Amino acid sequence: MAVWPSISGMKTTIDISDPILTQAKQLAHEQHQTLRSLVEEGLAKVIEERACKKLPSVSPVVFSGKGLSPEFRDATWQETRNAVYKGHGT
Repeated sequence: MAVWPSISGMKTTIDISDPILTQAKQLAHEQHQTLRSLVEEGLAKVIEERACKKLPSVSPVVFSGKGLSPEFRDATWQETRNAVYKGHGT
């Protein structure tokens, strides 16, 4: 478990698995930095990475044809939907 001050001076408690905490403490020691600075650096990287992550672009699906069938050209959405689901469900 690690406790470190937040920007506002408050402390936050989080549960970290023992193996990860042990590795983090060892890395911080080897690099002459505090566990707090290591955790803050890691969180900052994850936040930046996820904030910048763009959703994949989606290509529209286009079908060749002549549009709606004649029986649906002047139909309302409800009429079209009812025809699609006719005989399926209630």
